[in-house]
Parts: sequence; structure tokens; C-alpha cells
Amino acid sequence: MTAYTVLIGRHAGVFLLVAAAAGLPLIASDFQLFRLTNVLIYAIALLGLNILAGYNGQISLGHGAFYAIGGYAAAILVAHFAVPHWAAVPIAGIACLVAGFAFGWPTLRLGGMHFAMATFALGAVLPIVAKSRGVEAWTGGSQGLALDQPPVPFDLPLSFDQWMYLFTLLVLVLSFASAANLLRGRIGRAIVAIRDHPIAAEATGIHAGYYKSAALGVSAMYAGIAGALAAVALQYVAPGLYGIFLSFGFLVGVAVGGFATLSGALYGAVFLQILLAAVGATAGALHTSNVLLIYGITLILVVHFMPGGVASLIERARARLRCARFSSTCPRTSDRPGSMTP
Repeated sequence: MTAYTVLIGRHAGVFLLVAAAAGLPLIASDFQLFRLTNVLIYAIALLGLNILAGYNGQISLGHGAFYAIGGYAAAILVAHFAVPHWAAVPIAGIACLVAGFAFGWPTLRLGGMHFAMATFALGAVLPIVAKSRGVEAWTGGSQGLALDQPPVPFDLPLSFDQWMYLFTLLVLVLSFASAANLLRGRIGRAIVAIRDHPIAAEATGIHAGYYKSAALGVSAMYAGIAGALAAVALQYVAPGLYGIFLSFGFLVGVAVGGFATLSGALYGAVFLQILLAAVGATAGALHTSNVLLIYGITLILVVHFMPGGVASLIERARARLRCARFSSTCPRTSDRPGSMTP
């Protein structure tokens, strides 16, 4: 089986998966679609964080701040300026792209640990800023900002939850396609080179500060788009939704899915939705400290037993399946390093 055949098979599998996902509104209830929409939204946010943490090697402990900026930007545009929700989402993403690049340009020069602490401070401070008196008229302060349910555009015969699910699915597909194209191109090669060999990368003319800031800007853009979609789907934004707890959840989700893997964003998003659904099912019995404990235990288990995340396990399982079906794709014993077979 040639590499071209494998590539065609993967593209066909992705197409069938997207087609099956697009057909779910025909059989799922509105409540089920709302939960599935949340999974897709988390996947977009984790995709952005993985570009920064997985492919560029910069750990962010406050990525929920960009998620919040996107949510508030979309909510303000819809509530105060009557911008259609489908137009507010990309505008919020562009705002986060600019904010991420502006934040990263000075802070990424500080180094890994100092950058992580700077993002932690951003994630902790932004909810406080959102409920301050200076912006209360725009953000709704501590009470938050409620949105009216926007109409389904183009008079489509869909409920709002069906439309939001399909719209979010479209944004997810476009996000994955653009991320894959970005990582295969010059920018992607540059940010990976900075992660793996920073001195050699700078010696070849790669401007580390620029590409690190660009990686943060793109990562923030995806987080902002996810936050905007969440604000429209929930029809509500409030400072309590964007605490540092959310940022930790994103980081754990990336670790569970797999660092430096695009598909890992989906697996991590499913994990986050299951955990948050469990919190909701217990009617708050799982206190925030207990959820953080679950995050900590999950990280320890993943790092120790599954360092490559769920994506790595699935890829190894697929490789073994191909090996069983096509023996020619399996390395012979004599081809393995250190083999003593003549």
C-alpha cells in the first residue's frame, strides 16, 4: 500500500466523519446538540492552544483570557451594535489575534517560565477587569451580559441549536484546515524549529520574537473564535465563566488529547465536556477545588502512562492494524536498529 493510497484513505475518512457529524441534527435533540456544540467549541480552543504549547513549546496558563476576550467582543457587538452573530465571531477572532500578538511581543522575550507566569496573571486579572465600573456599562459587570436569541439566518428551517451546531461545525472544519495548512508552511516549520532548536533557528535567520508572537496571536485567534461561539450559543457572558479554572482545563485538555497533534484537540474536548457534564450532573457537589484535583490527577496519569495523549495511542493502534493487514508496511526484524538478524 503506497503513501498516496494512505493519504487518499485518510481524506476520505475525514470527509465521511464530517458528513456523519453534519447529519446529527436529524436525530439528536436540541439539548444533545447544545452539548455537542460545546465539544466543537472546546476543540477549536484546544486547537489554538496546541499550536502555541505543542508546536511552539510555549506554555500558557491563562488562555482562558483570550477565550473571554472573544466572548465579550462578540457579546458587545451583538448586544450593543446589533451585529449579526455570524459576523461577530470572525471579528472577535481578529480582535484576539491582535491582542495575542501585542501581548506576546514583549512577554515572549522573557523566557518560558516567565511567559507562563505572565499568561497566568492575564487569566487571573481579566475577569476582574470585566466587572470593574469603568466597563460595566458594556460588559454588564458582575451580573454579566445576556443576549437575545438571534434568528436563524437566511430563513433556514432549523432550530437555533441545530443552526449553532452546524455553524460551529463549519467553523471547526475551517479552523482545522487552516491550522494544518499553516503548520505545513513556512510559519509552521519556523515555530517548530524554534521549539526544537532555538539557537540553530536564529542562526538560519528565523526571528524568534516575531514567530513566537505570531504563534501566540494565531493561538489567541482560535481561542477568541471559540469564546465568541460559546457566548452566542449560551447567549450569556459573565466574569465567573472565565476564571483561571478554565485556563487550567484547556491545558489539561491539550495534554489528554496529545501535544503537537491536531486530532488531539477533539479528544481533549470530549474529555472536558464529559468532566463539565459530570460537574453539572452532581448539581455543584463537585466543588472547584475537587475539579482542580481531578485535573491534577489526570495530568499525572497522562504524563506517566500516556505522554503522547490519546492521539498517540490511536495512531499506534492504527499502525498496528495496518501492519496486520499489510505485512509489507511492517518493518522487518533485520531492519530494526540493533537487530542481530543476518
